[in-house]
Amino acid sequence: MPYLSPALNVMTTAVRKAGRKLIRDFGEIENLQISMKGPADFVSVADQRTERMLVEEFQHARSGYPILTEESGLIDGPDKSHRFIIDPLDGTTNFLHGIPHFAISVGLERDGQLVSAVIFNPITDELYTAEKGQGAYLNNKRLRVAARKLLKESVIGTGLPFLGRDGHARATAELAGVMNATAGVRRFGAASLDLAYVAAGRFDGFWERGLAAWDMAAGILLVREAGGFVSDLDGHDKMLDAGHILAANEMLHPQILKLLKGAGGG
Repeated sequence: MPYLSPALNVMTTAVRKAGRKLIRDFGEIENLQISMKGPADFVSVADQRTERMLVEEFQHARSGYPILTEESGLIDGPDKSHRFIIDPLDGTTNFLHGIPHFAISVGLERDGQLVSAVIFNPITDELYTAEKGQGAYLNNKRLRVAARKLLKESVIGTGLPFLGRDGHARATAELAGVMNATAGVRRFGAASLDLAYVAAGRFDGFWERGLAAWDMAAGILLVREAGGFVSDLDGHDKMLDAGHILAANEMLHPQILKLLKGAGGG
């Protein structure tokens, strides 16, 4: 059984509560009011409501903790040793197109170190949790990263820049390099779930550029607690600041990093 600290219990309760409302919203996708935040970057009523619900839950249970969210930015608090990092709806484009692949993602930092993580896909009822030093779990099942050693047998996840984002040429070069060396590449459109899939051994690795802290925070801890290795695309431990990430097992990580640098990504 997964270990649930008081903080992780608060987090799982909050995402399940918010997830029930997201399921209802997803069932009424055609009636959602949406506004345009930027090119191909939509914000739905469901996204905003989920964030409000999570913030209210966390402020009630941990009133002094600052909260970093996708929509509201940093909501400050007096307890500077902790910070929640929230993506209320990772995979918004999937959600708005009726594709049941999206998640609520919450990470908790203590003194700058990720200590608790939850990623929840309410449609599949898959709840990924991790606690520093206590392992990673999918519902009640302990997770381990895949043990493959050869790139040619590996399936790698990625994300690609969309309309209005730069880096298309570099992404194309990196994609070609990985495609030519592996069994396949997948682009599912929700970075938090991609990282959870690495932790679960579904993907052998994952890389992406142009991410924010809320896209990665929970997934970083999940992969690490599942026995994986995570770095930025320079090979350093600065993912949240750099905005890019590579996650895999310890055998494949250096091989993928070399591929990406060889493609002009390093």
